[in-house]
Formats: sequence, C-alpha cells, structure tokens
Amino acid sequence: MPKTYPHSIEPTRPPAAVLGRRPPRTQHAGVTLIELLLSLAIVGILTTVAMVSYGFVRERQDIVQATVDIQNIEGLLERYFVGHNGYPDSLADIPSAAALRDPWGNPYRYLNIATVNGNGQVRKDHNLVPLNTDYDLYSMGKDGRSVSPLTAQASRDDIVRANNGGFIGLAADY
Repeated sequence: MPKTYPHSIEPTRPPAAVLGRRPPRTQHAGVTLIELLLSLAIVGILTTVAMVSYGFVRERQDIVQATVDIQNIEGLLERYFVGHNGYPDSLADIPSAAALRDPWGNPYRYLNIATVNGNGQVRKDHNLVPLNTDYDLYSMGKDGRSVSPLTAQASRDDIVRANNGGFIGLAADY
C-alpha cells in the first residue's frame, strides 16, 4: 500500500505530454510592425485634429476678447463725452483706453467722425455707407491690416463697432 501524506497534492489531470498531445504554443508578447504603424497613424491623426481644434478655439477667444475691449473703450468714450460735451480727438486723451492693445498686439483704432472732412477715412459697409455717425472704433484683426470698406480682403478679419454701437464683432459677419 502506497504511503499517503495528508497534505500532498495529486494532479487531477495528467500533463498533456502524458496524454499524447502537444502542449499549447505560447503567444508572443510583441507587436507587429503593422500594428505599430497603425497606432502611430491614429495618434498622428488625433494630434492633428486636436491642434486644428485648438487653433479655432484660440482664434474665437481672441475675437471675443477684442469685442469685450471695444465695449470697454466704448464705455470710456461715453464717459468722456458726458464730462467734456464731446468725444476726444484721439484715444490718447483717455490714457486707460490708449494703453489697450488688441489680442494680436496692435493698438485699437479710433476716429472721431465729427473732426473729419468728408467720408474718406471713415469705415464703410458693403454699400460704401459709413458704419457709424459718431465715431469709428475697431481692431485691425489678426493680419494687422485694414482699409476703409469692410468688403476689402484686408478688412474681413477686423473687429468693428458699427451702427453706433449696435453691432460689435467680426467685419465678415456684418
């Protein structure tokens, strides 16, 4: 009688070699070149989409900031008007307004329409009608260039005040 030990463990199934079967192949833990290239392509596509999206968000944020700045300058100009019974000749007459720069680093542009002869310098819409009757206030936008009519390519990215403050936004949207 074979000797048994109370704590011994006997196999419940014999090993595969005893049964005449081959042991299962072990899986290789590496990745193939195709899997690696596919992963890199997916990461590249996701990175490109994220960068483009960030650019659009950043551009929109700059436009909103310029709009808020123009509203703030408009408030300063109205306070100046009440205190001096007229608008200033330039933003330099209001130091806090003159110090402001648009999100692209350019000074805001201001023109007191009452002090100009003719309509040559005033901003104009697509019908070449002046945008305002009191003053023009705008940012030259991302490209830093601007011309009088909003339809000109150099003016499409400007942030403008129009309709005597009834509209403040992208010139292309006016």
